[in-house]
Amino acid sequence: MTRIRVANAPCSWGILEFSGLERDRISSSQMLDEMRATGYEGTEFGDWGHLPTEPEQLGELLEQHQLTMVGAFVPVAFRFAERLASAEQEVLRLARLLAAVATEEHTPLLILADENGTDSRRTGNAGRVTPEMGLTADEWKHFARNVEQLARLIRDETGLEAAFHHHCAGFVETPAEIERLLELTAPELVGLVFDTGHYLYGSGTNDGQVVSDGFARLLPRIRHVHLKDCHPGVAAQARTAGWDYFTALAQGVFCELGQGAVPFADIVQQMRESAYAGWIVVEQDILPGATEEPRESARRNRDYLRTLGL
Repeated sequence: MTRIRVANAPCSWGILEFSGLERDRISSSQMLDEMRATGYEGTEFGDWGHLPTEPEQLGELLEQHQLTMVGAFVPVAFRFAERLASAEQEVLRLARLLAAVATEEHTPLLILADENGTDSRRTGNAGRVTPEMGLTADEWKHFARNVEQLARLIRDETGLEAAFHHHCAGFVETPAEIERLLELTAPELVGLVFDTGHYLYGSGTNDGQVVSDGFARLLPRIRHVHLKDCHPGVAAQARTAGWDYFTALAQGVFCELGQGAVPFADIVQQMRESAYAGWIVVEQDILPGATEEPRESARRNRDYLRTLGL
C-alpha cells in the first residue's frame, strides 16, 4: 500500500470481546453496511462468531460491502503457561480464517493482547496503575516468552504477522510496561499495535504530549495504529472516584475523536513523516447499548479525520 487507509472495528458498535457483553448486538451485515456508508474502507474481525467464521462466507460478505479485513484482536492469558496450549488452537483458528481472506493488497494482522479485564486489581485500577501492581521479573520473562511463542506459531503456520496491543485493565498498560514487553521480545516476531486512547489513559495523566512522545519513541515497532480519544474530565473523575475500567468505559472515558486530549494532528504528521503506509483503525469503545447512534458516531469520527487530511 502507498497510502494510509482508514478502517473501523466492531467495538465501535458495542461488539466487545469481554464475556457477558453479548447483548443488544446488531447483525454483522447491518454493522458492515453502516461502516461502509460512513466512509470506512476496512474492518477488524471483532468477537468470534459475530462475523461469519467460514472463509467463503466471510469473503463474500466483505466483498459485498467493499471492505478489507484488516486484522483481528485476540486476548490470551500470557501469564499462565498451562493455558497457552488451548489458546494456541483458538489463535490458529482465527489466523487461518484471516489468511483465507487475505487479498493481494493486504494480509491481515493478528493482534495479540493480554486477557484484559480478568484480573480484579488491574481492572479496578485501570488508568492509575502503579509499579507494584505489575508483573515480577520472572513473570515478565514468562509473559514475553509466551507472546513470542504464539507469534512464531502464527507466522510458521499461516504466514501472518503478529503485533501486541497494549490495553488498559491488562498487564501491559502503562508506557513503562509497553516498553518492557518490547525489550523482552524480538522485533522480527512481535510488532506493536499503538492505541492512542489506551496509551493516554494508561499513562495515568491527561497530557497529550505523552502520546506524541510515546508514538515517536515506539515508532520502529509500530505495525498498526488504533485511533481512540480519551476525555480528560472523565479520566480525572475516574481516577479520583476510583472507578474500575468498565465503569470508566460506560461513562465515556473514550470519547469521539477530537473531543479529548489525544493530539491526533501530531500523530498523523508523524505517520506521514515516517512514510507509514498501513491501516489506521478508529475504535470508539462503547458498551453494548450505550448509544443508539453508533452509525452517527462513526460518521462524526470519519469526518474529523478528514479535517486532518485522511
